[in-house]
Amino acid sequence: QVQLVESGGGLVQAGGSLRLSCAATGRTFNTYAVGWFRQAPGTERQFIARIGWSGVSLYYADSGKGRFTISRDNAKNTVYLQMNGLKPTDTGVYYCAAYTGGGAYYLAGSYDCWGQGTQVTVSS
Repeated sequence: QVQLVESGGGLVQAGGSLRLSCAATGRTFNTYAVGWFRQAPGTERQFIARIGWSGVSLYYADSGKGRFTISRDNAKNTVYLQMNGLKPTDTGVYYCAAYTGGGAYYLAGSYDCWGQGTQVTVSS
């Protein structure tokens, strides 16, 4: 079983950048697609981006297109989310998770092995 740990969140002004990391333990990490989700208070987890096991297949939510870039380094067992041009609406807890292949890539229910999350706060 893969275990995922997010890091890199923090407080940033609007227009700033952050790079989130999702570090994995488990020898089978490079066989999983991985997704990033955001959850704001009182809302459900919202799809941000997904990357295939080889790093070739990429999907982004409209909210992050042109600003966010997902990547992975399988040698380091890590998936990254580079976020540029941050907006106050990007505020929330960011989670990474392993895609199980059992449903649509943009649905939280299609993922497992969720990390504990990392808080991102964007001030205006």
